[in-house]
Amino acid sequence: MKNFFKKVPVNTFLKADSRLTRHLNARDLVALGIGAVIGTGIFILPGHEAAQHAGPAVAISFLLAAIVSGMVGMAYAEFSSAMPVAGSAYSFGSVIYGEVVGWIIGWGLLLEYFLAVSAEATGFASYFNNNILAPIGIHLPKALEAGPMEGGVINISAVLIVLIVALILYQGANLSKRVENIAVIIKVAIIILFIMIGMFYIKADNYVPFYPKKFQTPPLGIGGISTAAATVFFAFIGFDALAANSAETKDPEKNVVKGIMGTVIIAVLLYVSFSLVLTGMVNYKQLNVDDPAAYALKVVGLTAWNKLITIGALVGIFTAMITMLLGGSRLLYALGRDGLLPDSMGSVHAKKMIPDHAVIVSTIVAAVFAGLVPLMELASLINAGTLIAFALISFGIIPLRHRKDIVNDGFKMPFYPVLPVIAGLLSVYFIWMLPNTTKIMVGIWLVVGIIVYATYGIKHSKLQN
Repeated sequence: MKNFFKKVPVNTFLKADSRLTRHLNARDLVALGIGAVIGTGIFILPGHEAAQHAGPAVAISFLLAAIVSGMVGMAYAEFSSAMPVAGSAYSFGSVIYGEVVGWIIGWGLLLEYFLAVSAEATGFASYFNNNILAPIGIHLPKALEAGPMEGGVINISAVLIVLIVALILYQGANLSKRVENIAVIIKVAIIILFIMIGMFYIKADNYVPFYPKKFQTPPLGIGGISTAAATVFFAFIGFDALAANSAETKDPEKNVVKGIMGTVIIAVLLYVSFSLVLTGMVNYKQLNVDDPAAYALKVVGLTAWNKLITIGALVGIFTAMITMLLGGSRLLYALGRDGLLPDSMGSVHAKKMIPDHAVIVSTIVAAVFAGLVPLMELASLINAGTLIAFALISFGIIPLRHRKDIVNDGFKMPFYPVLPVIAGLLSVYFIWMLPNTTKIMVGIWLVVGIIVYATYGIKHSKLQN
């Protein structure tokens, strides 16, 4: 009888991942992280969350999410330093908590990654259809512009951009890395330009009230800010993708923490500044649109700049999709590598040195969701899986420090054990603040995961052989 709470030896993962090539440095990781973080999260979510939950105080929501993400990011960095393997929180959880808990984390993260790619794709489609095709007189029929939940058949633009991203990833890591590095520079420059120009069009009246009373719900009256923060965590999952690529990183004990913390610091500066400028340019009540930055520029009469921000949004969302699809395929590879999903998921292409089957399956799933499910439905579902992983990885630092078989001469989370506990508790709090429908849907997903494990994973697991 197998003991599925038995801790998995870390050498099991290290040996299996020796097939992957270590080619990423700290700069590449920051580019990957910013590639993931600066996408739909910054170009779309600030408008929705300002209109629905927090008003101009959405900037505080992003700040709260970034602070918690920074703390959790340090926990991820310590795990990546101690065990630089593919699979991120799934692999870490299997070593620290045991196979069954690792599986639950991995199953939740699969939902996160697949839906994140799909959400980015629907955001891309919105900007592309509204600000590129429409101005030149091309209007897609409703059947091809939205999925069935919005009165259409399929969001064809979203599906096509998923396939293009997958094609780049399938050519190997070097091409995707070059595309990512160049695109990150372009989009960050455009965001900074938006902030600098938008500052001159801020109207102080748009900040009054800064935190509208109708959003001031319990606990402590910060319910609206907390709900917005819980929803925008999806914008900060880039560092999870960095940890997922630690098996392909040079000197991971040094470079992963640089990549994670660099990502969080740059992201919080851009997100908070962007949110303050956006809500200062246009009253928050008008921002419940899928292209708020472009809309704000239209409102103040900057039509030419509207085109530039559209380019920035498209480039930004595109690079976010590259990172998320990369991270999701590596997680799917790790689950196949360990026998918890079919062995074909764990195969590595002999020439390209990528998990080719995992990339193909990830692409198919992401394309289906992108074509059929609206953006905000996707965004809310993503965060629950993210926050569950955040909590377990933060608390996991404590048993990690007690493992005599795991030597870590690299980065360690400061203020132990206080900071890991605070990070874990805050993650649990934000899970609680998610909408009830989101918690129910994720609960159903986790039940399905347990069924898959009980019917397939138990019989085929290689972790304890």
